[in-house]
Amino acid sequence: MKILIPVDGSAHSTRAARFLLRRWSEASTPPDITLVHVDAPLNAHISGYLDPVAVTQFHAHNGTMAMRPVRRLLASAGHIHDERMLVGDAAEEIVRLAAKGRFDLVAMGSHGRGAVGSVFLGSVVLKVLSHSKIPVLVVR
Repeated sequence: MKILIPVDGSAHSTRAARFLLRRWSEASTPPDITLVHVDAPLNAHISGYLDPVAVTQFHAHNGTMAMRPVRRLLASAGHIHDERMLVGDAAEEIVRLAAKGRFDLVAMGSHGRGAVGSVFLGSVVLKVLSHSKIPVLVVR
């Protein structure tokens, strides 16, 4: 089974990874896990003052910091995983990667703001749920 875990550095994405590890710890074949962090593009005004190398380093640093908690959790469980760092709209990139990578499941942590709060805050989870053709597991 191929599982995609979007991470943002929050306790919610770590909780989703921890949930999966508990569920699949006794499986005869552990799942193939890929972590993905999608960084928002820099404002054109800001990126216009930076060279492309600095912009790339900025996004790489953000991705590394966001993946650190889940990376440690998987390493302590002895689980080998892949990592992807992307730049763009988080929901669109997650849905695109899940389809192109032929993942069986997307497992995401939710901030648990509820339906009303998500309408105003633009929940990535709701966007992925509504656009993904791949099953999505939301862990709260």
